Amino acid sequence: MGVKHELQNIISGIGHHAEKNLIQTAANHIGKSKKTSGNAEEQQFTKEQETEELIKWIAQESLWFNGHDESRFIANGAEQRVYLYSDEVFVYKLNDSIFYKYWLDYFHSLLIHNYFFPSTAYELIGFYQKDEILFAVVKQPFIAITENTDTEIVKLFLHENGFQLRKNNDYFNPEIGLILEDLHDENVLTNNGVLFFVDTVFYLEKKFFQP
Repeated sequence: MGVKHELQNIISGIGHHAEKNLIQTAANHIGKSKKTSGNAEEQQFTKEQETEELIKWIAQESLWFNGHDESRFIANGAEQRVYLYSDEVFVYKLNDSIFYKYWLDYFHSLLIHNYFFPSTAYELIGFYQKDEILFAVVKQPFIAITENTDTEIVKLFLHENGFQLRKNNDYFNPEIGLILEDLHDENVLTNNGVLFFVDTVFYLEKKFFQP
């Protein structure tokens, strides 16, 4: 089975390659909500509607994250705030999915990240809401930085795995139909010569869904 087929199975939630976890469950819930909304086109189901559906589902399933501690804040980016987890082996991140047109795209990006980069896999551990903004709370291994990341090494690594440089720190895989963006040196960390992709932004092109 090719990589593209495996990823299609993961996204669709079928087959033995699909991850049975909260990320997949959230993606499936949004997908079903779109199908039952009565809209002929997926894009007519807005992100605001997705958020409303998610909030109802979160409340029903008791998925609100109650362990948030602002004093454990360590970093932030355009899309998320990062906190040291209580065991200090992991971090947790509050992400409002601002880089994505839909919440479903965000969940798909997490699933694809976990396929390509299992050493820094995301675990969805709940949701958090502040000032009427919904955040996904994801947990990820804490990576200690031992040296600066060489973006040329990142470029070589990705090229060997089918990704071509598009511009700056953005890549794409023409065979699979994947875009991978924002891979600057704060999103790819180096520990003892090993690259760790900690913050990735995947987008699916139309070609991804083709056989």
